[in-house]
Amino acid sequence: MGRMLGAFDQENDMIDRPDLNKCPECGCFFAQDECPLCGKTCPEEMKAGNRKPPKKQKYKYDNGYRTVMFVNWYHRWWFILLTAFIHPLISIVLLITSPHKKAHKIIAVCVAVLYGIITNLVIPFYMMKTYIPDPPVDTSLSKQEYISLCEEVSPEEFYRTPDKYNDKFVSMELVIVEKFYASYDVYDTDVYEQLYNTYYVCKDSEGGTFTILMRNCLQEGDANFIANDVITIYGEGAGDVIVYAENGTIHRSPCVNAAYAYIE
Repeated sequence: MGRMLGAFDQENDMIDRPDLNKCPECGCFFAQDECPLCGKTCPEEMKAGNRKPPKKQKYKYDNGYRTVMFVNWYHRWWFILLTAFIHPLISIVLLITSPHKKAHKIIAVCVAVLYGIITNLVIPFYMMKTYIPDPPVDTSLSKQEYISLCEEVSPEEFYRTPDKYNDKFVSMELVIVEKFYASYDVYDTDVYEQLYNTYYVCKDSEGGTFTILMRNCLQEGDANFIANDVITIYGEGAGDVIVYAENGTIHRSPCVNAAYAYIE
């Protein structure tokens, strides 16, 4: 006899009658050699006693019915993963409150925490180390080597042609006029703005009116020069720069990055 016409779901595919033959075409069970529904002759491997029992499929049931769970859009995996790239903490909260399996939650939380550590600590630290620019003066040279490379120039010549001496090693004799701290320095990067933002307004020691800015990059510490000190500096030309002092004044002048400076 055949199965009921409505019994063609996956659950009935697991039904077996070992005492009857089974049609390989329509799945009907019968005792004779031919299928009463489609008329096919039953092969030897589908006859009673020769047929292998069907493999059982595992399903989760609740009270005899398969459980169907509806997940809100903000608890779906795609949204949680998307949130992890924006704010890992929010993605962890969504994951914990979601109906997903506990094991999946633990794995995903560990991944989210690891991602947060990498993006918020490791990568910024690595970028800070790799992005730090070279200092304004050459620190690879010894004091003697540095001074020996410096070309002696007059303040007037340096003032008139600052681009000519840009990044060149120079030495000059100047008189200190004023010391100030730059609140913003267009020549500095964010890193070195705090390290080298001390400037001195200088003039020609011979009485000329050629004003030059000396940027404090001293490799032997800040000498704390005061007004009217006559100094000899050894440094590198920085071109024509603009700096803003903390008192609001603006200084625009040819500038030299001083690596060494000595009072005469």
